[in-house]
Amino acid sequence: MDTDKLYDVIMIGAGPAALSAAIYTTREDIDTLLFERGVPGGLAAVTDWVDNYPGFPDGLSGLDLAEGLRKQAERFGAVIELGEVLSIRDEGDHKLLETTSGEVKAKAVLLAMGSDYKKIGVPGEVEYYARGVHYCATCDGAFYRDKRLVVVGGGNSAVQEAIFLTRFATHIDLLVRSDHFRASDVLVKELAKHADKITVHMNTTTDEIVAVDNKIVKVVGTDKTTGNKVDFPTDGVFIFAGLIPNTQFLKDTCILLDEIGFVLTDEHLQTRMPGVFAAGDVRSGATMQIASAAGEGATAALKLREYLEGKPHPIAN
Repeated sequence: MDTDKLYDVIMIGAGPAALSAAIYTTREDIDTLLFERGVPGGLAAVTDWVDNYPGFPDGLSGLDLAEGLRKQAERFGAVIELGEVLSIRDEGDHKLLETTSGEVKAKAVLLAMGSDYKKIGVPGEVEYYARGVHYCATCDGAFYRDKRLVVVGGGNSAVQEAIFLTRFATHIDLLVRSDHFRASDVLVKELAKHADKITVHMNTTTDEIVAVDNKIVKVVGTDKTTGNKVDFPTDGVFIFAGLIPNTQFLKDTCILLDEIGFVLTDEHLQTRMPGVFAAGDVRSGATMQIASAAGEGATAALKLREYLEGKPHPIAN
């Protein structure tokens, strides 16, 4: 990374939205630098299997999809820098980004930081993170071969990852706070095929993760229908309670966020800061799907090109 250089575009994040955008910008010789604080490919890279990405009738692993996007973007000249953007400031003719690698300048910026796993805030969750408490079944499921597990959540990720964990665990208790699943009907029907290994507990809260001698032994919950406490013996806990946007560094800028923290844009994907656009899971109103993130990335690239060519759009209010 050249800290003295004025880049055409800097993309914050290197998930499907940013990588798709970079394929478009670099093919048009728009000098593009991507900052990624985690793994290129974002959450897609740690998704076990993607069955609904267009063009792959048999599905493909999330890692293969992420690697394909990365290689394609790099083939056209995109540069991926591992590091974190700490702040962004409008300097008029350019944006100044403070990063863990130093200050860097760009004519335009794409916000594509995506989201991170939401914490549920119960005792034991933070204390035993990565030591029995996990948020990625693909990453950590293999550590629990022939063990018992608790999975927390009732959405698509929770159901999908619980099914994946049956490859390793002898038994899984799936704790769903609500009286119904938020997951799609397709996944719920698939879940029913694994009743021999997965026991579903509806209307059940997760109150505490308990360890003895630094080893998780149980999850304490509450049966909301009776008000009684319930113990679930387990060797590990996988939590899938949704996503939160990676937008903390934007809170002291003029860039508007919604009540949850997602980036507000206009119909051109532009934020309130001129020349700063947003795409993918970090954008308010996003569908949280890999295919739509890639599509938004392509759209954002075209809008970035228009901006660089001096065709500004009205600023989002």
